[in-house]
Amino acid sequence: MKFLTRMLVIGMVGAGLLTAGAVFLVQRDRLSAVYGPEGYRAVDGPCGLDFPEDHGPHSDYKTEWWYYTGNLTAENGRRFGYQLTFFRSRILPPGAESTWPEPASAWRTAQIYLAHAAVSDLDEKKYLHDERMARGALGMAGAAMDGDVARVRLRGWSADLGPDRHRIRANAEDFGIDLDLTPVKPPVPHGEGGYSRKGTDPASASCYYSMTRLESRGTIRVGSTSFGVAGLSWMDHEFSSAPLESNLAGWDWFSLQLADGTELMAYFLRHEDGGFSPASAATFVDAAGTAVHLPKAGLDLRVLNTWTSPKTGAVYPAGWRLRVPALSIDLTVTPNLPDQEMRTPGTTDVTYWEGSVSVAGVRGEGSTARAVSGSGYVELTGYETRFDAPM
Repeated sequence: MKFLTRMLVIGMVGAGLLTAGAVFLVQRDRLSAVYGPEGYRAVDGPCGLDFPEDHGPHSDYKTEWWYYTGNLTAENGRRFGYQLTFFRSRILPPGAESTWPEPASAWRTAQIYLAHAAVSDLDEKKYLHDERMARGALGMAGAAMDGDVARVRLRGWSADLGPDRHRIRANAEDFGIDLDLTPVKPPVPHGEGGYSRKGTDPASASCYYSMTRLESRGTIRVGSTSFGVAGLSWMDHEFSSAPLESNLAGWDWFSLQLADGTELMAYFLRHEDGGFSPASAATFVDAAGTAVHLPKAGLDLRVLNTWTSPKTGAVYPAGWRLRVPALSIDLTVTPNLPDQEMRTPGTTDVTYWEGSVSVAGVRGEGSTARAVSGSGYVELTGYETRFDAPM
């Protein structure tokens, strides 16, 4: 659940582009009501998601991301976590392209693409990460539908989202990710038909769905050594034009895959004082793929431990008890590696914790209670600095 809410000022995006944006502003009032006050398409109700088309880009929205995480094991038992996220950021409202001055420039674009990738080498206690950015021009980056496959590209990193298989690749100096992912369950829309509220205003929302269980096989490279791996992955796809509301500092997000074939996604939108917004929510997915929306009132999250980053001084939660009383779920979530802090000075300039976790707990009560275990990922934003702080 990565809201890229900071304004991205990406230097000279193309000759004449900022001038074109100024011209476009005077035309904005003539746009359809489906566009918000800044001219970007707004999310304000059920999203009507339809696949495979909605695996692809939604270019009229300001921000979009395709997000993969997973926990994998090599043939020799070595354990890895990984993250690969592609962001698309529209820097001028739809229609601005028609006002661009002549002569045309192949460098000119309204779309910027960014990516973050990481490998958590859990047994060697190493966290490796990298980042990339390019304008959506000259073949450097882009996203498009190719038949029934959505293809996302950024300077050699890629994600192909097909109806029966996803393929993701990222090759950095210190690590590499090359995986085939097979969906076990269909896409799961969050909230109301994918309309996921993130605040009190109806427009403070995104279109959001997940592929909650992807059987994964391929290769993880650490340094010059490659490992054949297998395990489970999770994919999020989200798009929106709304910034984080001003009374929020960040969020704590969980994607948990349990060994009984069920999954739990939960996000807790956090106020400055550490309390959680009532717009926080969760989705439980049963073994058959049926999803249940869970409002904040039905969730209880308690921090059990903390970890202080030696690089930034940020103090992060580092262990949680997560309860869903209505479903008799009581889980303890534990980081598999303390330091999984992503620092991105070359792209978003946001510091956040994104890490592999283990899960243990109980489902059911009394005679029906049974132990459950699993794995997952947790994302923590707004701890190094408030997430919507200016650049």
